[in-house]
Amino acid sequence: QEQQDDGIIVPHFHDPTVFEKFIAYCSDQAHSSVEKDVMLCGVKLRKLKSVIDPKLKNFTITGEVLEKAIKEDRARGLIPFVFVASMGSTNTCGVDFLTEVGPVCNREGIWLHVDAAYAGSYLLCDEYRFMAEGMEMADSFNYNAHKAMLVNFDCSPMWFKDGRQATKYFTVDPLYLKHEHNATDYRHLQIALGRRFRSLKIWFTIRSLGVKAIQEHLRGLNERAELFSSLIESDADFELFCPRHLGLFCFKLAKGDNRANEALLGAVNADNRIHIVPASVHGTFFLRLAVCTPNTTDDDIRFAFAVLKELAAPILKTL
Repeated sequence: QEQQDDGIIVPHFHDPTVFEKFIAYCSDQAHSSVEKDVMLCGVKLRKLKSVIDPKLKNFTITGEVLEKAIKEDRARGLIPFVFVASMGSTNTCGVDFLTEVGPVCNREGIWLHVDAAYAGSYLLCDEYRFMAEGMEMADSFNYNAHKAMLVNFDCSPMWFKDGRQATKYFTVDPLYLKHEHNATDYRHLQIALGRRFRSLKIWFTIRSLGVKAIQEHLRGLNERAELFSSLIESDADFELFCPRHLGLFCFKLAKGDNRANEALLGAVNADNRIHIVPASVHGTFFLRLAVCTPNTTDDDIRFAFAVLKELAAPILKTL
């Protein structure tokens, strides 16, 4: 950054005529934090309409969809600069496969960030590492260890392919903060000046439990979700919204429209015996059951299903 004679500081990379042309990309299934990011940056965001991928039968962004958007925006005089890929989207746990979007980002010269908030913990298990295929094409990656890895809130490990790209723009080094130590100074990698010692929580978790125990925990979450999936699929009152992925299961009433499912959600919330979170994708309202705690048992899953059956019955009678 440069300081002018009148005391005004101007970042060396800031050119208003260029900034107004920057555009970022993400899936329409990306977390709302991406919107907040672009608000902080003061740039445009284009949400790309997701399609169904053949592997997970879930919502994803293909390389073709991303490349088409980039070409359209460049033709309009805009400057594409980043794509935020979702690994385990909030609504349905969909995945933007890096083998699809990675080559496009690398070829077009735009930053590829991977938001693996929920699903990132599952990369500890060999059977889920297919989600990380193509990671060598990513520029940055983060996930929330507090969501599925038995680490308490908050703890979000962040990886940069080249950390110098971040420190180049975040380094502010006043005299009162100068020191002679050679360790990594994390204040140059983030917006905030200070930070808590979050990595200690991960160290203690791994040291006390071991990787194998964490893997067994993750697989246990999936088994509980699979049990709920089998109960839903075997009952004529309900149907899948999309296939289960990891510990998240999405479902809705087999009959009725969005209003019927909204009524079921209202009944669940008023009943207070279980907690269900809703979502809406491409105009369809549905319900989500997420298994996150190691204390959840098969009996808990069966109890939740029984409550749903009980509360759905009077709604279905009105259809």
